[in-house]
Amino acid sequence: MEQWISDLLSRQKIRLSSPDEALSGIRSGDRIFLGTACATPRLLIHALENSKHKLPDIQIFHFLTDGAIPFKEGKPATRFQHKVFFVGADSREAVKQGSADYIPISIAQVPRLIKRGQIPIDVAMIQTSLPDESGHVSLGVSVDVTFAAVQHAKTVIAEINPHMPRTSGATLVPAARIDHFIWSESPVIEYIHPAADGVAQQIARYVAAIIDDGATLQIGLGRIPNEMLKYLANRRDLGIHSDVITDPVINLIQNGVITGNAKTLHRGKIIASYCMGTKRLYDFINKNPLFSFHPMDYVCDPSVIAQNRQMVSVTQAFSVDLMGQVCADQFGGEFYGGVSTQPDFIRGAAESPGGKPIICLASMTDGGKESRIRPLLMEGEGVTISRSEVHYVITEYGIAYLFGKTIRERALAMIEIAHPDVRPHLLEEAKRLGYVRKDQTLKSRMAYPAEEEREVRLKNDEIVLIRPSKASDVEGLQEIFYSLRPEDIRTRFFTRLFSLPVSRAEHLCNVDYENEMAFVTVSGDMENQRLVGSCCYSMDPSTHMAEVAYMIRPEWQGAGLGNALQERMIEYAVSRGIRGFTADILEENKKMLTLIKKSGKVSMEQLLDQYHVTVIF
Repeated sequence: MEQWISDLLSRQKIRLSSPDEALSGIRSGDRIFLGTACATPRLLIHALENSKHKLPDIQIFHFLTDGAIPFKEGKPATRFQHKVFFVGADSREAVKQGSADYIPISIAQVPRLIKRGQIPIDVAMIQTSLPDESGHVSLGVSVDVTFAAVQHAKTVIAEINPHMPRTSGATLVPAARIDHFIWSESPVIEYIHPAADGVAQQIARYVAAIIDDGATLQIGLGRIPNEMLKYLANRRDLGIHSDVITDPVINLIQNGVITGNAKTLHRGKIIASYCMGTKRLYDFINKNPLFSFHPMDYVCDPSVIAQNRQMVSVTQAFSVDLMGQVCADQFGGEFYGGVSTQPDFIRGAAESPGGKPIICLASMTDGGKESRIRPLLMEGEGVTISRSEVHYVITEYGIAYLFGKTIRERALAMIEIAHPDVRPHLLEEAKRLGYVRKDQTLKSRMAYPAEEEREVRLKNDEIVLIRPSKASDVEGLQEIFYSLRPEDIRTRFFTRLFSLPVSRAEHLCNVDYENEMAFVTVSGDMENQRLVGSCCYSMDPSTHMAEVAYMIRPEWQGAGLGNALQERMIEYAVSRGIRGFTADILEENKKMLTLIKKSGKVSMEQLLDQYHVTVIF
C-alpha cells in the first residue's frame, strides 16, 4: 500500500481488518447481500466460503454478479443457499442444481422490498473506492440495489479498492456507515461483449434506423443493443438514461454524438445505475461529472423514465409468440438472465413523448435449430413482458409494430419477420389457434426486402417512405380505397365498386416479391403511420412483361407521388429482369396517361373508351 493511501485512511480513521476479522460477526441464519456485477466483492466471498465456522442456514442475495459462487471441477461448490434476481454465468448451474433459487422480479422493486424488510439484510458485502477528504467512499461502478442494501443492512463490510473509480450522483456512502473495511488491490472486474455475428448486426441496423436525433437511450446488456450503438455515428444530441452503460458509449461521447443536450430530464447528464466494461470505461467515468449514477428504484421508475422525451428502450428477448408475449428470462426451459429492468423501461418509453419501446431477437436459435418466434410460448418460457405492452419487435427480417393491433394483425406481422423457412408452419399454427382466417395466405417465401425502402421528398416538401408492401397492409389499403372519389374508383378498377373486401385488398399487397411486387407509400412513423399510396405489378413469365396499377389518396394526388411510385417500380422491375409494363387505362384518366408516358418507350392502342398501353424500358 502506498504511503499517501495509508495517510488518507489514517486521516479518515479507517482501520483495515483482515477478511476473517471482518466476517467474525456473521452468524448462522444471516441474510447476506453481495455487491453487483463488476463490483462483486470476491475477496469477501472467498473468505466466507472458506470460513472455519459451520454457519448453517445462511442465505445470500444478489443481482448480476461475477464470481459470487465458487466452482470446483466445473461444478458450483458453494456452502450456502443463494437467492438471485438474475441468473448469470456464475449462478446458472447452481440454479439448475438447487443451491440457488431465482426470484423473478423487476430489479427496480428490490430496494422497496429491502426497505420494507421483506428481504431483510443482516450483512451487506460490497466494494468501494478510497475515501475522499470529507470521509465518503463511492460505490463506483455499482449503485443499483447496493445503495439500498447499504442503507438498511445491520452490518456493512467493504472491500476498499484503489482501482474503483469515484463516480458522481447518489454514489457516496459515509465511511462511518461501514463497519469493517478490508484491503483489495485487484483490478475492477472487466466485461467485454462477445462479438456480434451477422444476424445481430442486421438487427442492430434495423434498431438504429428508427432512432432519431435527440433520442434518449436505454441500452441493456445484450449483444444487439450494444452493437446498435455502432450504427448511430451520424446522429446528433443523443442522451443516455439507462440501467447499465458499457464501453460503446465512449466513442459516441468523444465524437459528439451523445451530448444529452436534447434531454428533458437531467439535461447534459448520462444517467445510469451501474456499468460493466473495461478499464477504459472505468477510467473515463472516474470523477467525470458528465456521468450521474443513481439507485435502480430511481433510474428505472417508469414515471421518471417517461420524463425523457423520445425515450428509446432496447430489450433483447429469447422468444416471442404470435400474440406478442415476450420471454426474456428463460431459454430452452432453463432460467437464464432475469426480468431485470425490462418491464419498467418498456412502460417508461411507452409513456414518453415520441418514445419507442423495442424488443429485439434473432429469428432462430444459434445454429438455426428452431424458431424463436413461436405460435405460443413453450412450456418453461414465462411471460416477461405481456402482449398488451409490446410495441416494436425486430428480427433480422424486419420490424413488426404490434401496439393497438388485433390478434390477426399481430400474428401476420410476427410471421412476416420470422425466418422464411418457418413461415408456412407458423401460418398453419395461427390458423389452428384461430388467430387468422382459414384461407389466409402468405405468398412470400423470401426475406422482406428492406434494402428496397426509399425515403422520398415530394413536391409539397413532405418526406414519405416508399417500401415493399406486406400482407399486414390490408387495412391501410382499405383506408386508401374508402378515401377515393367514385370517379377515382371507376378509373382504377374499371367498375363502380362500393367496397374493397379483405380478399381483394390482400391481392394488392400480399405478393411474393419475385413475379409479383407491390409498394406502399407511408406517411408518419410506425406508431402513427398512414398509407397514402400504393402500386403493384404482376409479371407474365412468358413475356417478362408486367401489368401495373396505382392507387393514391385524393389529397396526395398532384404532389408527385405517382411519379415517385412509378420510378420505384421501374427500378425494382429492371433489377428483376422485367422488360416493361402494360396497363389498361380509361381514356378519361388523363393523369394516368400522362404519368405512364414518362416511364419509357410507350405504345398505345385504343379500344373503345380505353387504351392498352405498353412500356418498354
